[in-house]
Formats: sequence, C-alpha cells, structure tokens
Amino acid sequence: MKSSLGFAAIAACIIAAVPCAAVAAPRSGDAAPAFTLKRATTGTLSLSSLHGKPVYLNFFASWCAPCNEEAPFVVSLEKKYRPKGLVVVGVDEQEDASKAKGFAAKYNIPFAVVLDDGPMGKDYGAIALPVHVFIDRSGKVSTYRLGEMSAGEIEDAIKKITS
Repeated sequence: MKSSLGFAAIAACIIAAVPCAAVAAPRSGDAAPAFTLKRATTGTLSLSSLHGKPVYLNFFASWCAPCNEEAPFVVSLEKKYRPKGLVVVGVDEQEDASKAKGFAAKYNIPFAVVLDDGPMGKDYGAIALPVHVFIDRSGKVSTYRLGEMSAGEIEDAIKKITS
C-alpha cells in the first residue's frame, strides 16, 4: 500500500509550482498554522473556530490514488470518534469545488471539505499527497504524516488527540 513518496514529492512540487525548500512541515508540539478557507459547498471554515476540539486535517485531491484508498476508513473513523469531539476537515489541494464535491459524494463524506489553492498546503508542508495532521485540543500538532497511513495508524493518531 505504500507509494513511491520520492517521485510523488517531486511531481507534487512541479505540479504545484511550489519551491520545496520554502515548504516547512509543522512538527509535533508546534502550534497549528492558522487558516480560513472556502468550503466546497458554501461559507468558510477557520481553524480558530475549532479551538478546543481535536482536529484531523486530511489533505487530498481527487486524482490521488492513496487519498482514494484512505477515504473510506477516514469516513468510518470520523463517525466512530465524532462522539469524542473529533472534527475532521478534508482539505482539497488545488482543485475546484466541483472536483471536491465529487470526491465528497463518491465517499459520502459527512465532514467539512475546504478548498486550498496553495497557501495552506505550503504552511502545512503538503509537497505530496496525502498529508495527515492531527491537532490536539490546545491547538498544537500532535502527529504529522506526509504520505499514506493505514486505518490503524490513523486511528492511533486520533486516539492521542481525543483521549
């Protein structure tokens, strides 16, 4: 299930036209970078509106094979941990609303999907997809992962921020 991360990172940098050296991923214990983005449907969503809640940011794109593989268990885990306060935000990287809505419909995504045209991805070190960021209730990054994760790895990271 593991992808060729080296090639994907180079391809993502070329496609995104983002200088890779300028992209720095947040580390465990860092304050999560602030954002306010348009939702794929209507309105906006900001990280500040989620303060005090455990947050899982799932960066994806409709063309990303690992993102498509992970989507069903991300949806399942969101439903399982929602009663513990978990908020999942899907971050569609550099695609338009129709692609984001199509991806959300394909997987019956019940959580917010926002559209990033690059700045948030840069702040979160999204040089390839998927990217997983788990933020604790105090707004600090608990776990950060560039590349795909198994359902068990995602659940372990969720448990750390919901307990």
